[in-house]
Amino acid sequence: MSDLVSYDFSAGIAHLKLNNGKVNAISPAVIEAFNKALDQAEADRAVVVVSGQPGMLSGGYDLKVMTSGPEAAIALVAAGSTLARRMLSHPYPIIVACTGHAVAKGAFILLSADYRVGVEGPFKIGLNEVAIGMTMHHVGIELARARLTPSAFNRSVINAEMFSPEQAVAAGFLDQVVAADALEQTAMQMAEQLTQLNMQAHKATKLKTRKALLERLDQAIAQDKQHAL
Repeated sequence: MSDLVSYDFSAGIAHLKLNNGKVNAISPAVIEAFNKALDQAEADRAVVVVSGQPGMLSGGYDLKVMTSGPEAAIALVAAGSTLARRMLSHPYPIIVACTGHAVAKGAFILLSADYRVGVEGPFKIGLNEVAIGMTMHHVGIELARARLTPSAFNRSVINAEMFSPEQAVAAGFLDQVVAADALEQTAMQMAEQLTQLNMQAHKATKLKTRKALLERLDQAIAQDKQHAL
């Protein structure tokens, strides 16, 4: 599919692997490749498994783009927010195998998935925007509010607290944590289990359940663009 997002399809499961440098930075090209991979997964009627490199799901948006000027930064965040919305409304289940650190946009990828498996280890998961001088955008606030516990929402969004993988389960970033050598097997077993769903019922229920959230995200995407003008 792409050097940045590889695509492997077998037995009803599409495996997408992010591969963009040391921190798996989310750049415009990565988002484009991610969307193309989701297009293909939808055409293949596949349950999706997303993973990163050993030790790193993603460290967030590409800082070179974010610091290159306001227009580029606004466009990148808007594209990333639209990708999050797409993941939340994707017609087939999306699983993320969190291979290590998941920071900022990396953590939002977790919050946009249907099931999240993390790996044990000295990894950090969370939203560090406030710590690095960024006011949290509206989409980030709405997504975190919907997926995190009330306590973790405040600690994460307002205080930029980072969580260990085990803490991330309690917070709402992950659903379970396994040993490194069991991560891929666990994610694929969950994917195989989800292939047995009635996908029409899955899609309809997902859209019904997340209707209010998707509407808030649409409004938040527009707010973020307007605020930046």
